[in-house]
This record gives sequence, C-alpha cells and structure tokens, in this order.
Amino acid sequence: MPDDSKIDAGLLERGGVQLSVDGPLATVTLNRPEVLNAQTPATWVALREIGSALSDEVRVVVVRGVGRAFSAGLDRRLFTAEGFDGQPGLVSLVSGSPEESHALIAGFQQGFTWLRESNFITVAAVHGHAIGAGFQLALACDLRIVAEDAQFAMAETSLGLVPDLGGTLPLTQCVGYARAVEICLTGRRVGAEEALRIGLVNEVVPADALDAAVTNLVARLVAPMPGASRETLALLAKAAGSPSLAEQTEAERSAQLRRLTELRALMNPAGS
Repeated sequence: MPDDSKIDAGLLERGGVQLSVDGPLATVTLNRPEVLNAQTPATWVALREIGSALSDEVRVVVVRGVGRAFSAGLDRRLFTAEGFDGQPGLVSLVSGSPEESHALIAGFQQGFTWLRESNFITVAAVHGHAIGAGFQLALACDLRIVAEDAQFAMAETSLGLVPDLGGTLPLTQCVGYARAVEICLTGRRVGAEEALRIGLVNEVVPADALDAAVTNLVARLVAPMPGASRETLALLAKAAGSPSLAEQTEAERSAQLRRLTELRALMNPAGS
C-alpha cells in the first residue's frame, strides 16, 4: 500500500486525481470529467506525490480517466493572467528568477517522468481525447491500450507553447523523428487505428472492452518474478537510449548475474 502519510488527500482532490491500490496494481485516475479531465499544475503535483509514495509491492500502475475522455490537456482557464480557483495562470511561471522557474517546471515534469522508472510497469488506458498534456501523460507510460474512439494530439504549438512534460522523447522513440515533427507542429489528431499502425499504441479495442483488455494485460504483466520484470524493464529503457552494443551487453550480463544470485538464494535458503 502507499504510505498515506506522504499523500495529502486535499492535494489529490485539488489536482482531480484519485489513487487506489489492490495488491500489485495501483490505479491512478484523472477525475475531472466535467472538464474532460483537463490538467492543472495541481494535477502534476498530485501525480508526482503518488509516484513518490507507492511502495515496492506495486508492480503495475494503470493510468486512466473518468468520463468521456482520458484528458483534454491543459485547463484553458490557465491561459488567463489571474488563473482560477487559486491556481495561477501559466505566465506566472516566469515571474520569478530563471532558476526558480526552471525548478518549478522540473517539479511538474516529475509528475510524468516517474512513470518511466523501472520500479513499475505503467499502462495508459486511453479513451476519447488525449490532447496535449493528456497525450504526454499517455506517452509517459510504458504501454498504451486504447479504445477505438481514442484521439491523440499535441496541441501545444497552436497555443504558442512547447510540449514540456517529457513527451517529446517517447513520441520520437515510438514514431520516429519526421513523424514526430509532423504530429507536434501541425497539432493534428491521430486516431486509434493510425496510432496502432505507426507504433504509438500497443492495442486498440472496442470502448466497452477497454477495462477487460487492461485487466488481461495486468494479469500477464504480474506473472513473471518481480526482479526479472524490473531488470528487463531497466534494460529496455537503457536500450532505448541507443547505447553501444558493448554497453548494452555489459548491462545484460550484470542484470543476469543479479538474477542468478537471487534465484540461487531462493533455491538454497539456508546457504547450503
């Protein structure tokens, strides 16, 4: 279970985020359906706090949204100078020193980047719109299972912004540089079938089959030994960074020796 003392329930409520943990499965739910799960800085802080509080018992994290959409991106009320409900407008991010502004955005990014740590296997269950920050949240996950009505778009440039929540790296890794340029700079919608064809998602299912597909995937993901899953995930993350063959095979050797050491200890608990 998460350490509840590390999670401020009021923070989760302000961010419109819910957390439930059932054994090895943690489910993170965006719960602002009245605004299609639009995100705010409070959302990103809440996500960051969840990432820091999950215990090692959690092996799979599923991220999903309530209502008609996964997430429609930034709450448009943030584009006013005064913001709303005590949340400052985006332009206030540059009201301090450059160092303070960098640190503030870095903290928001942590709400996304923990989803790519090898502690957990993370799955985005996407239906409806995944726009801007919603697209980047889906990209932050290791795997994406989507309903047939899913629509992805990187809308930041049309708003005079850039994608800054960690989405540019996984997008480019998934679809390649040229297609990532086209998707980001045109801001066009990418439907579920195209997303599957270009390698952006792992599986497309009917909307009413999304929950069952995610449940089935989670069952398969938790079947291997936890250590084997985490070591393999770390190896694949390293491989995605284009290391040399010598660097990657050295990492594989080291990981395998750690696994064999653990298996030997399990076979010989008394040290015989």
